Amino acid sequence: MSEYKAWFRCINEDCGETYRLDEIVYRCKKCNNLLEVVHDMNELKKKTPGEWKKIFDYRYRRQVWPYGSSVWGKKEWVCPMVDDDNIVSMYEGATNLFWAERFGEQQGVDDLWLKMCGNSHTGSFKDLGMTVLVSVVKHMRNNNMDIPAVACASTGDTSAALSAYCAAAGIPAIVFLPKDRVSIAQLVQPISNGALVLSIDTDFDGCMEMVQRITSDHNIYLANSINSLRIEGQKTISIELCQQFDWDVPDWIIIPGGNLGNVSALGNGFLMMYELGLIDRLPRIVCAQAEHANPLYLSYLKDFKEFHPVRAKKTLANAIQIGNPVSVNKAINILKRFDGIVEQASEQELADAADMVDRTGTFNCPHTGVALAAFLKLNRKKVFKPKDKIVIISTAHGLKFVEFKIGYHKGELKGIVPEYANMPLELPDDYNAVKDAVFSNIPD
Repeated sequence: MSEYKAWFRCINEDCGETYRLDEIVYRCKKCNNLLEVVHDMNELKKKTPGEWKKIFDYRYRRQVWPYGSSVWGKKEWVCPMVDDDNIVSMYEGATNLFWAERFGEQQGVDDLWLKMCGNSHTGSFKDLGMTVLVSVVKHMRNNNMDIPAVACASTGDTSAALSAYCAAAGIPAIVFLPKDRVSIAQLVQPISNGALVLSIDTDFDGCMEMVQRITSDHNIYLANSINSLRIEGQKTISIELCQQFDWDVPDWIIIPGGNLGNVSALGNGFLMMYELGLIDRLPRIVCAQAEHANPLYLSYLKDFKEFHPVRAKKTLANAIQIGNPVSVNKAINILKRFDGIVEQASEQELADAADMVDRTGTFNCPHTGVALAAFLKLNRKKVFKPKDKIVIISTAHGLKFVEFKIGYHKGELKGIVPEYANMPLELPDDYNAVKDAVFSNIPD
């Protein structure tokens, strides 16, 4: 039994009810607020900041189970109650921190980075949280708890992560998808992994309402980010970022936001490092929303004094096409603590931004396009200082969104004028025609 402890606690400070991590509970039973995972910080403080850094650095990407995972390499800070035999891991995390030197130079920014979270097992950052959640479910099932399946509502990436990790664990997975609103690459992942896929004629918010009803009436376990176990895995992005910068802290983090669990996860990781002395300052956080699904942005314009869900419109950034985010209160708390900013991006802005950075060597999803567009807008407003270290979180791999990519270059995206379109030149089998095409199109 580990000496390190963690538990669920109600986010309402006036309530403070607590629950075990292996209890099937998603909201406080007393006041119905969301829960958060808290750790026995006094026990964690028995190690010095230097000792924790040494431990994390020694484990990083090593083939010692389960520490080769960048999530489970921080096990004491994430979920210490799960035995190693119950951990379901696919070597998640440790993704490339890409110095966007050429793109930054184009924008007059020297220290710009892209955290390529899509370079993961199922192609998105959702793997970081799903390894924790599915491991806890495996732990509970092996302790004779009646959990017949795990379920999620998804616009693609969550369903891919859930189905893969459940397949590896031998646990049935159920996926609620909005009909005709996910890419083929996203749809094929849960199908291939053997999940029960329900394509429902509604949007994500409708799927979310349905899955919460199903899981509240039965023992099917809920895997959406309303479940704070997901946040525990995702918070390791913050720790890994600092680790990759030799424990330096970026000045800015820009992250796309839909259901907003990733915003609170990002903040929680930094707050934990700050309290335990591994870092001595906090970054500022920017949450980027699509203009067609922007309830947090609208709340930010009113200093977060009120929040109203919206009816999300269709957006190219379909994974964040969410009008009623379940983690909004957590996200607002984090943004207030981190002197945060919320920015929005139009469909034209996100499409152009995604392709603009692709031309400097990356391959990003449309949701990362939202974050990139937010960066461009804030940079034009001179929000950033010349020497600021800026990290943009790339949430998923571009190969999951080939319809978006090819649609942009073909000019087939409705309402989008593709400024950076680049299609193959169709030529006859003629040397002179090929030569003329080559030399007339090489940039000076």
